[in-house]
Amino acid sequence: MEIPPRSPDGSEKSPQRRELVTSDTGSTLCVSSRSESVWTSASRSKWDIYHKPIIVVSVGAAIFLFGTVITSLPCFLTENKKAFKMSGPAFLSLGLMLLVCGLVWIPIIRKKQKQRQKSQFFQSLKSFFFNR
Repeated sequence: MEIPPRSPDGSEKSPQRRELVTSDTGSTLCVSSRSESVWTSASRSKWDIYHKPIIVVSVGAAIFLFGTVITSLPCFLTENKKAFKMSGPAFLSLGLMLLVCGLVWIPIIRKKQKQRQKSQFFQSLKSFFFNR
């Protein structure tokens, strides 16, 4: 087992030890956590809750429409048909994928919101009965 190097007077900690002590790993993990804390009860607006899936649906719809236009261009143009025929379906599939992902995301968020409301209700009930 290795003994970490000490400073000449023995008062300073080793650089590795100092780094571990001053690290904010725990607080960083809590802050960067994807789920919200149960103890935060600040109500959020609908836009704060649904802005990510709305953006994904909007971008998906735009890419899907762009893919539709690109796919239909070989019917009207005589040049570069092969490039349009190859890139059009790619944009169609990408747009459809984003559109469906965003549309599925919305009910998932609704379900989570209902579960969170139930959880907060039961926690308030629990605190009411057990904190007497």
